[in-house]
Amino acid sequence: MEQLHNIAAGFSVAFQPANIIYCFIGVLVGTLTGVLPGFGPVAATSLLIPITFGLSPVSAIILLAGIYYGAMYGGSTTSILVNIPGEAASVITCVEGYPMAKKGQAGPALGISAFGSLIGGTVSIFGLMLLAPPLSEFALRFGPPEFFSLMFLGLTIVTYVSSGSVLKALVMAALGLVLGTVGIDTVSGSPRFTMGIKYLLDGIPLVPLVMGLFGISEVLVNLETTIRAEIYQKEIKNLLPTLKDWSVSIGAILRGTVCGFFLGLLPGAGPVIASFTSYAVEKRISKYPEKFGTGVIEGIAGPETANNAAAQSAFVPLLTLGIPSTPAIAILLGAFIIHGI
Repeated sequence: MEQLHNIAAGFSVAFQPANIIYCFIGVLVGTLTGVLPGFGPVAATSLLIPITFGLSPVSAIILLAGIYYGAMYGGSTTSILVNIPGEAASVITCVEGYPMAKKGQAGPALGISAFGSLIGGTVSIFGLMLLAPPLSEFALRFGPPEFFSLMFLGLTIVTYVSSGSVLKALVMAALGLVLGTVGIDTVSGSPRFTMGIKYLLDGIPLVPLVMGLFGISEVLVNLETTIRAEIYQKEIKNLLPTLKDWSVSIGAILRGTVCGFFLGLLPGAGPVIASFTSYAVEKRISKYPEKFGTGVIEGIAGPETANNAAAQSAFVPLLTLGIPSTPAIAILLGAFIIHGI
């Protein structure tokens, strides 16, 4: 009963007109930035954190979550129409989306992508509401040994999920620890690694660091990249999927929801792994796997549902244990800390 009361209180806050407007603005901006090739939720969220400084914490969270979710969905548009993924989780959508567009089926592809994203994200939100309270109660029992274990696990995951040299991953983790110790020592109160710069007494500011590492660097890299693509020039029609499209896609949507939700809970997995896993599952159980790659609608429905489900379930370890499972969620964690959450 208490949980239902808390959910009702949450809806009463979320449905306030001002918060609905902030949600709409966030989703709109996120979708527009998600459409830009290579920009994605990481760069969008990191660059737009400063616009939330004048907002209340609740409105700021709603705006940033809208930007994040909109960017996750927006990547599918360019994947289907231009064969260029808007962000990493939409890479696999190109495999089936663009062949469907070339066959004149861009409308159903975009439609099933939108509906799949809606279903996967909504179901994951309910999963978040069910799992977060018991996990939060468990997290409140944490003491110094448990927190040390969590930190050690986080550093271990950094080296495990990174590609390339393990030595480079260890150096990266050590550099992160060094940067995190800049500021005033919480035990002795003496300056630490500030090099006499008063600006660093509060530590290295999160927003300039994130904007430099993710936002500005992403923009500069994209400026150096020449992309040539054949643009879809036919009329886009039939955005609402037919009953036949639904009949072949509903199973993929349900499987993608389950797959994305549970993979989103794992640190380091996130929407990218969820979308590729969902596509592999659909191809494995399909009655016609040889047609995959030529434009089958369930090859879009499954991955798009999975990456949006994973985007929502990633909030479970973030809000309960303080563990960000993806770079975008890590940026949101920083934004939450800035707003005192």
